Amino acid sequence: MRIATWNVNSIRARADRIGAWLDRSDADVLAIQELKCKDSQFPQDLFTDRGYEVAFHGLNQWNGVAIASRIGLEDVEIGFPEVPGFGDDDEVEARAISAECDGVRVYSLYVPNGREVDHPHYHYKLLWLAALRAEIVRKLESGENPELVLCGDFNVAPQDEDVWDMAAFEGATHVSEPERAAFSALLDAGLTDVARPFTPGPGVYTYWDYQQLRFPKKQGMRIDFQLASAPLADRAVDAFIDREERKGKGASDHAPVVVDYRS
Repeated sequence: MRIATWNVNSIRARADRIGAWLDRSDADVLAIQELKCKDSQFPQDLFTDRGYEVAFHGLNQWNGVAIASRIGLEDVEIGFPEVPGFGDDDEVEARAISAECDGVRVYSLYVPNGREVDHPHYHYKLLWLAALRAEIVRKLESGENPELVLCGDFNVAPQDEDVWDMAAFEGATHVSEPERAAFSALLDAGLTDVARPFTPGPGVYTYWDYQQLRFPKKQGMRIDFQLASAPLADRAVDAFIDREERKGKGASDHAPVVVDYRS
């Protein structure tokens, strides 16, 4: 089973690239983030024409998540229990979707950015990650020993080697201690960063900002992950970051993170 996660930074703008990638990637499941479209605008044919079922959740021109699967797509759930909202109206944003794909619960997650340390969005980010952890703990402690994987853009660089220069991030989000602690809490709950052993750093990134020639300068961040429960993590046999997808005209600023799991 090949599972991939990819922040596409606008599914309509990247439709041709996504289709071409699916044609050559042999991905069984693709978790997608940052759709930047309403459900009524989602290009379903991009997936169904290739034999994928697809579930998606988009509310406006921001955020948005989806899962495409050619090995089954059942029990789709939008969000997760106790997920917090943001803003004056405490709106729950389109940041989480999950589904059963051939017995594996796959999540597509777009964790809030945080903007600046101590910004209201930063505190929202920490609350969001805490609520996610509480839900995963509930599932892992259910006694059912579930196979599940959290796929997505976590907007956290959990280790110093996950950014090109820690000095450049002094006082910034993505590397602050509370954010890293929230990410570590997911691992402590019983999840494993399954791609990292196959893609060791430093200098191994999943995201490069469009500005200041970050990609050709190799100034990136590792912020996209697959975090799997023990039964699934034990089946991980290979992984790679498809850096080629960050190249060329019309590329997303993120690269797909792909993990192969033994049947």
